[in-house]
Amino acid sequence: MNLGNRIIERRKALGMTQKNLAELIQTSQQSLQKIEDGTTKNPRKLIEIAKALECSPEWLQHGIETNDNVIPGPLVKSRLPLISWVQAGAWSEIQEVSPLEAEHFMCPVNCSEKSFVLKVQGISMEPKFLDGDLIFVDPEARPEHGSYVVARLDDENQATFKQLIIEGGQKFLKALNPNWPDPLMPINGNCTIVGKVVFTGKSL
Repeated sequence: MNLGNRIIERRKALGMTQKNLAELIQTSQQSLQKIEDGTTKNPRKLIEIAKALECSPEWLQHGIETNDNVIPGPLVKSRLPLISWVQAGAWSEIQEVSPLEAEHFMCPVNCSEKSFVLKVQGISMEPKFLDGDLIFVDPEARPEHGSYVVARLDDENQATFKQLIIEGGQKFLKALNPNWPDPLMPINGNCTIVGKVVFTGKSL
């Protein structure tokens, strides 16, 4: 097993896509592809890659086992339940929703105990988010201008996924798809922010 193979193995164990890892280490996906396929054998961002994958640079580069000959596994911050969009709309009343039987996904970033996972539906957030992608939502993370959020519309019984835009004291929910019929919806007391997206992944 070489450097590229170990990166791929650890990345997949964390539930990261190649795009996720490239964004974390602030490089292009094409550059990361060259590292993973073996074209680049001595990457300049080896330390950053190791930090993002929660392992040592020595193990990635040479397969050297550390910590009393035990290779540390991926650090999983928490396991979050995959819920429905209808459940997400009622998540503030968490006692009404039971995540015990839900499918769970590993989350490699810090998040609160009330965090959950949703599967993207539709094309309103393309091309950045595709139908079937997973978004990890933290109700206790503070949304800011440009954050991707899940909001509950007061006149509907389920939630929606959009980008939060704050301009001149006014808040909007923005669809990323340039062909979406209503790309910008003003927030005027008609909805509640359920949570902020803290991590994204692909459905396996």
